[in-house]
Amino acid sequence: MVTYMDGKWLDDADATVSVRCRALNYGMGCFGGVRGYLSDDEKEVFVFRLDAHVRRLQHSAKILHLRLPGDVDEVSKLHLELLRRNDVHHDVYMRPLLIHNSNELAPVLDIDSSSFIIYCMPLKRYIDKDAIDVCISSWRRVRDNAIPSRTKPTGAYLNSALARREAFDNGFDEAIFLTEGGKVSEGSAEHIFIIRDGVLFSPPSTEDNLDGITRRTLIQLATEDLGLKFEERSLGRSELYVADEMFLCGTGAQVTPVRTVDRRPLGDGGVGETTKKIQTHFQDVVHGRVEHRRNWLTPVWG
Repeated sequence: MVTYMDGKWLDDADATVSVRCRALNYGMGCFGGVRGYLSDDEKEVFVFRLDAHVRRLQHSAKILHLRLPGDVDEVSKLHLELLRRNDVHHDVYMRPLLIHNSNELAPVLDIDSSSFIIYCMPLKRYIDKDAIDVCISSWRRVRDNAIPSRTKPTGAYLNSALARREAFDNGFDEAIFLTEGGKVSEGSAEHIFIIRDGVLFSPPSTEDNLDGITRRTLIQLATEDLGLKFEERSLGRSELYVADEMFLCGTGAQVTPVRTVDRRPLGDGGVGETTKKIQTHFQDVVHGRVEHRRNWLTPVWG
């Protein structure tokens, strides 16, 4: 596989950083996740909402004193070139990574040490189950005023790893974070939606979670295309227990139905009809089957 690193196209084995690197020692960096989907005729790969992902990375760079190697258009073109150089003709995941690549000892945010990397890998399903069982984690989501969650910071994913490990150790598939104030935040790496009495609910990004692109996408699809009612507001823990349906979403997770929360079944314990409808429509959109949403797709080969 070929990786992009600071203006060079390298073999994966040669795309390395020093053991002294600040990003490795202190978690000083941020990243993104971008998906590409093979078209039904297998002649094209559609990259989903590439501009939005690069703009979010641009915002993260500003917060963390990092520098991207160009504007949104230039960085977007690097993503497409990566897929072409790797001759990608399958569902794919790209990881743009922006780090402080300095070997100095102290954790200092120095824009001149910015290093930009993109790599890719084949990816079908991030969570390989039709529906999952989740638990409320004893770990709390790190506050945005401590480590800004909207930047998708590398260092904050230790928080996610601890919660996910706790979930796995207790027989669950995923963990749900609460904020320090006790409100529902997100999964270890996914946003949360619940459905009650036909209305879709999701906590806002101000609940210490990422400003999610997939989340925003699903809100638009649900309200504009499917005619569903949506309300953005804080959610209490017990609201998850009595939800009719629940699903997690994200670039990796896409739309992942939840069947139980803390071993309490939701609805009839299967995948709810509204969740199925949203899941199916999302897949139609990302594979280029919905004409009026084709502006969200960037073709790699066309």
